[in-house]
Amino acid sequence: MQKIAVVTGGAGFLGSHLCDKLLSENMKVICIDNLLTGRVENIEHLFGNENFQFIKLDVTNYIHIPGRVDYILHFASPASPIDYLKFPIQTLKVGSLGTHKALGLAKDKNARFLIASTSEVYGDPLIHPQQEDYWGNVNPVGPRGVYDEAKRFSEAMTMAYNRYHSVDTRIVRIFNTYGPRMRLDDGRALPAFISQALKGEDITVFGDGSQTRSFCFVSDLIDGIYKLLLSTEVNPVNIGNPNEITIEDFAKEVIKLTGSKSKIIYQDLPADDPKVRQPDITRAKNILGWQPKIGRQEGLRITLEYFKKELK
Repeated sequence: MQKIAVVTGGAGFLGSHLCDKLLSENMKVICIDNLLTGRVENIEHLFGNENFQFIKLDVTNYIHIPGRVDYILHFASPASPIDYLKFPIQTLKVGSLGTHKALGLAKDKNARFLIASTSEVYGDPLIHPQQEDYWGNVNPVGPRGVYDEAKRFSEAMTMAYNRYHSVDTRIVRIFNTYGPRMRLDDGRALPAFISQALKGEDITVFGDGSQTRSFCFVSDLIDGIYKLLLSTEVNPVNIGNPNEITIEDFAKEVIKLTGSKSKIIYQDLPADDPKVRQPDITRAKNILGWQPKIGRQEGLRITLEYFKKELK
């Protein structure tokens, strides 16, 4: 029997790629999004697919899906600093009320539930690389707390439904991801650097650029999430690329790749910005047989071509 999956936040960067993946695996996909930060352009290529349905809906209010549902993947949330600082209340609500509604649907439908959590649950980490049994170093009252704590709460709610209501749950902790369908204006380092380089503008690096990130190409991430969905692992699993680079070196890579004459300028580091970020993917390797395949140079070339078209 054909499986039916509900994807909240399905018109977003990651959600839309997830819809593509589930459809390619012969599932019916019900995509839910209120388009706060998601874009119809990310999913309009699917509108002619008889196995795809789009519902414009705010999942913090209610979720009603008639009939059978096999999988619920909760990806609804602002996910970039510029978005969750612009929409702090909505970010907290979708992580709490939205997660509650999505878990309630999973309980009602006896469906498997997967929550999109984040490496931000580790905050500004005191251990490196970050492994899943690390509890994190998060400032709950700082500006980033609206996102970090929303995701930490959503994990706690997910485990409560697993333990108390026996809902079949999965938790993926997503590290920095990039690729086509990222918004140029979403405020994250990669789209900001590429768009600035393509426009010949100065590239803005926050702090001294010594902070690190680890960038995973979107197709690798989606592959890992799909493997987790089909696994039996209830505990959180990091999915990301452990190839770490400083932000300053990353800016230099982008300048070289684009052939830009942009210069790097430095601005003050935002409050509570993590100094390091690198996933320990031992659990994903051992349990899911997953590891990333796309190197940063290849992934950046693909992403650059997408952004060139977006800027036209």
